[in-house]
Amino acid sequence: MKKDGDYMKADTILVSTALFTGNAAAPINGFVAVKDDVIIGVGPRSEMESFIGPSTDVRDAGNRLVTAGFHDFHLHWFLGAMFEGFCQLTFGTTEDMTAKMVAEYAREHPDEEWVLGFGWHHVRWPDQTTPTRHSLDRYLPNRPVVLLNEEAHSAWLNTAALEKLGIHRDTPAPPFGKIEKDADGEPTGFLYETAVQYVTEAFTFERKVKDRLMNGMLKKTASYGITSVADMLPLPGYTLGDPGFYREFEEKGELTTRIHFLDVLDGDLGRGIQFREKYQSDKLQFSGLKQFLDGVPLTYTGYLLQPYSDRPTEIGGTIYEPHVYQKWIEDADREGFRIRLHACGDAAVRLGLDVYEHAMQVNGARDSRHTIEHIEVCDPQDFERFRKLGVIASIQPEHLTSGSMDSHAYLDRLGMERARYTWPIGSLDKHDAAIAFGTDFPIVDLNPMLGLYRAVTRKHEDGSPQGGWNPHEKISLAHALIHYTKSPAYGNFREHDLGTIEVGKKADLAVLDRNPFEVDAEELLETSVWMTVMDGRIVYEK
Repeated sequence: MKKDGDYMKADTILVSTALFTGNAAAPINGFVAVKDDVIIGVGPRSEMESFIGPSTDVRDAGNRLVTAGFHDFHLHWFLGAMFEGFCQLTFGTTEDMTAKMVAEYAREHPDEEWVLGFGWHHVRWPDQTTPTRHSLDRYLPNRPVVLLNEEAHSAWLNTAALEKLGIHRDTPAPPFGKIEKDADGEPTGFLYETAVQYVTEAFTFERKVKDRLMNGMLKKTASYGITSVADMLPLPGYTLGDPGFYREFEEKGELTTRIHFLDVLDGDLGRGIQFREKYQSDKLQFSGLKQFLDGVPLTYTGYLLQPYSDRPTEIGGTIYEPHVYQKWIEDADREGFRIRLHACGDAAVRLGLDVYEHAMQVNGARDSRHTIEHIEVCDPQDFERFRKLGVIASIQPEHLTSGSMDSHAYLDRLGMERARYTWPIGSLDKHDAAIAFGTDFPIVDLNPMLGLYRAVTRKHEDGSPQGGWNPHEKISLAHALIHYTKSPAYGNFREHDLGTIEVGKKADLAVLDRNPFEVDAEELLETSVWMTVMDGRIVYEK
């Protein structure tokens, strides 16, 4: 039994036959008592009475699962807000159809200077060819159009946007970026990877638009039981998000999701030092520095130890030379920064571990909690290194749907042997690695239930493939929940006040509409959030 020694009376008590504290493998039948923004009691129902005062609000959740609030360890907050707040193109099935959708949106929003859209992807179109400005010019010859694809690694522009942004035949492509040109050397309107940095002028919004986007994201996270996030501001070649704007919401008492944000790792530590000094409240914290090691195997930009099976002359590569990363990370580690590295290919994962190990050898071991992001494929020899080096494996289970299970693209790219170790959650779990779950929203869906389902079943929504993709990598529901609550809190150095239901911790809670421990895993797809509590306040109720 855990409770305050002074028998404080609670403002709110949640009672449930399924209370998952995060410190045991199964839920208990009990209660959690909250006063102000803190948990003051947790235990069996028989010991609840001492916390009840004349004004205590006792809520009986029945057999609904009560857990610590979900903590998304990898998303792109403001990019997600834009994906949700402008033209949605996910369901465009051809280039022309998508262009028509943009034109319809433009007609309905005549006052928007830039016509913005998100979520298209040419690989889903019949011919799979990259789009050009001409299809957009046909419908929108005068208003500038900027459309980010679903991965936010490519942009599709019309001629008006190219002209407004000053992108022309002589505009240089940045490292690891491409401005596609036609036979005459003119830009086609398709920008790839770090060249997307040229369109960020289009993402400068008036205050009322920023407020609308921010409020939309806060409502969305609350509806999914998400009470904390790690906001990865750096994207390929640019950053997106404004901590100063987030602080304004915090000061107004309207920041109902805790934001831990990261800045870019680029050798300049001055900005990070300023962020570290300025942003250290319990709702808004600077969390470290992020950089990309490679791209992704699907586009042959993931860095592999051995050549691609379907392109035997290619192994991918890194954005910068390895010695550059080594110097940047050594310097940042010496100054006490935590680093998070995007690494999808197995060679990139190994490089990340190597540079972290080098920093440890040069600077001395410390509680750095450096992180490798994504880990789409990993050589088995490196599983044990995560635990030994204290490196966190930041994985987004919903990425399992990105071509691995339905099209077998990863079998084509990697071959059968390497494909066995794609998204190796189970293997890392068995090697006692610290694993933290996120979504990479808006690249994939924000809903934690999808990530839990994917980690537990390794299947699509229709139940395929039978037995799951690489079924040896499945994990238990209890472990999946811990990786979505307790582990990310540890990853953000918040284990003292977040991540589990314990006395003294912040009252950040999610109540699901059922108890997934007592139903088939397939019901996770139908499970939703019944109530979300953040800082002791109910911020969402179904």
